[in-house]
Amino acid sequence: MASFNRVIMIGNLTKDPDYKQQNSGQAVCRLSLASNRQFRNKQTGALVQEVCFIDVDVWGQQAENCRQYLQKGRPVLVEGRLKLDTWEAEGQTKRRHTIVADRVVFLGTAQQAETANEEASVTSTSGYAAAAPTQKTARRSQKSSEGTSEETVGGEAVFKDEPPFEDLPF
Repeated sequence: MASFNRVIMIGNLTKDPDYKQQNSGQAVCRLSLASNRQFRNKQTGALVQEVCFIDVDVWGQQAENCRQYLQKGRPVLVEGRLKLDTWEAEGQTKRRHTIVADRVVFLGTAQQAETANEEASVTSTSGYAAAAPTQKTARRSQKSSEGTSEETVGGEAVFKDEPPFEDLPF
C-alpha cells in the first residue's frame, strides 16, 4: 500500500523560536505556529474564527536561519511531513502531532501580518469585497479570456465568476 505524508501550512509564530544545539552538533529549532480559519456559521449566521496550533521542528542550516530572522508574530510558510510524538506523563500516554520541516519560507514582518489581518476582516468570507455594488457605483468591464468579469466598487476591483466557473463549490 502506498503512503504519502506531506503538509503545507501558512501561519504566524505564536512565540519566538526555541533553538537548541544537539550533542552531535546538529541544530534544531522549534517553531509554534498558529493558522486561522474564518467562516460563517450557516445556522446562526455568526462569523466563527477557528485557530489551529501546531509545533514545527526545523533542522540544520534552516534552524540557524529561523533563530536569526524569525520572531513572534512573523508569518511563515512551512512544508514538511507530519510526525506523531508520544510520551508518558503522570502515568498517561500523551500524543501530539508536529511538523518536521523540509522548507521554511519567511513571508513578511509581523507588522505586515497585522496589516493583512486588518484588510482581511474588511472582506467577506467569499473573498469578494464586503461592500455590495450599487447601480451608481458599479461598472462592469469587458469579460476576460479566463471566464471572469470585473466590477469596480468604490475603486476596488471585484471579480465574479462567469460560465463555466459559476457553479463550482468554491
